[in-house]
Amino acid sequence: MEIKYQSTRSEGTEVTASQAILKGLADDGGLFVPKTIPALDVPLAEIAKMSYQETAYEVMKLFFTDFTEEELKNCIRRAYDSKFDTQEIAPLVEKDGTYYLELFHGATIAFKDMALSILPHLLTTSARKNHISNEIVILTATSGDTGKAALAGFADVEGTSIIVFYPKNGVSAIQERQMVTQKGANTKVVGITGNFDDAQSGVKAMFNNKDLAKAMDAKGYQFSSANSINIGRLVPQVVYYVYAYTRLLADGAIQEGEAVNFVVPTGNFGNILAAFYAKNMGIPVAKLICASNENKVLFDFFETGIYDKNREFILTSSPSMDILISSNLERLIYKIAGEDAGATADMMAALASTGKYTITEDMKAQMKDFIGGWADEEQTAAEIKRMYETTRYVMDTHTAVASAVYHDYKQKSGDTTKTVIASTASPYKFGTSVMGAISDTYKGMDDFALIDELSKVSGTGIPQAVEEIRSAPVLHDTVCETADMQKTVEEILGL
Repeated sequence: MEIKYQSTRSEGTEVTASQAILKGLADDGGLFVPKTIPALDVPLAEIAKMSYQETAYEVMKLFFTDFTEEELKNCIRRAYDSKFDTQEIAPLVEKDGTYYLELFHGATIAFKDMALSILPHLLTTSARKNHISNEIVILTATSGDTGKAALAGFADVEGTSIIVFYPKNGVSAIQERQMVTQKGANTKVVGITGNFDDAQSGVKAMFNNKDLAKAMDAKGYQFSSANSINIGRLVPQVVYYVYAYTRLLADGAIQEGEAVNFVVPTGNFGNILAAFYAKNMGIPVAKLICASNENKVLFDFFETGIYDKNREFILTSSPSMDILISSNLERLIYKIAGEDAGATADMMAALASTGKYTITEDMKAQMKDFIGGWADEEQTAAEIKRMYETTRYVMDTHTAVASAVYHDYKQKSGDTTKTVIASTASPYKFGTSVMGAISDTYKGMDDFALIDELSKVSGTGIPQAVEEIRSAPVLHDTVCETADMQKTVEEILGL
């Protein structure tokens, strides 16, 4: 069955999977969603015998129905290869009675690699399928991890170039260094003086600027997105939830049909939405636990049914979650609104004009699978320390938010359902915060000295992604005001 995609904001804008991947964002500013979420057509017991790559094919073939088997398998083969430091791609590790799904074994040691390793191949295949001759300009805002993963994925990929905007003072030292040392003739990195929401709003404004699109087309360029607003980012994320469930099945940790909980540290809502899609495909899921840091706009939304971004923006030790506009939530809103594009467009317009919107009681009732929780900085640090002292397992700050939220939920609810926590980044990416949480003796140490200490206390090797930036030269030093983002893009492209 062919799956078509439509915008969350208007009726009748059906496109193929490859067209949705190419465009990134719909012309009306909405996000592309599948007309139906397909059900898995292979028994879970069969998928339990498959490798990560084979599982990826079984999931993606159902969403990307205009790709041939050869095209899709080629994209998967090129994505999930020796760039990952483990053959499992996404290992499941049991610690303290909970399963941690390690999504940080790729080239940039964060979960974004899971989707951004394949997106360039999906995109260039989509361009060929649709006879696109323009150079595709990937325009992306990052809160820390997407940027580097996208840069690494698209560096020197023929027919593409990439421009990444990040908040100059809103990412970790390692995250920034990973980006500004990025090689590749087609890569550009720009710091902005605002926060991530400013960067994301600026990028969305450029996507929606018809005059800019005309000027670019005249010069042989067109935009696409590597952010999780692109369906080509979201679908590959569904894979690892299917994989995690079937690993538990293969290991005999659960019986077929037994439900599990997924806990996801959440900022832009894409990662937990992928878990929701996996549930809709037939994975038995009990609760989807949405873990926030002190920027708890999503926690408040699940509690009240009111999404309100009008609040102080807090810089935390888990910067990839320092987000007040969770773009992917729009896809869930569309689904629980009964796929009413008009109602979704009205709520997004209210968000743009007043910074808030309210869902109906009926919509709220449809979110019963979701539970919101949040952890402050003190709780996050305490969870890193607790896990290290009890199990010698070292986790990053984002995973620690999720772990703290889960243990608080478990204690209060008494829920003993087997639970998988999405471990979204390597602790090496946030060495200062992680080591500072483990012991005060590490405070004030140089970033790379901390990395060496982290290797000692965790008993793990320093990832190649960190080693290679120790002495790498800075290649990108442009910084601009938020208001000048479009002007900067025009200068880069010579418009």
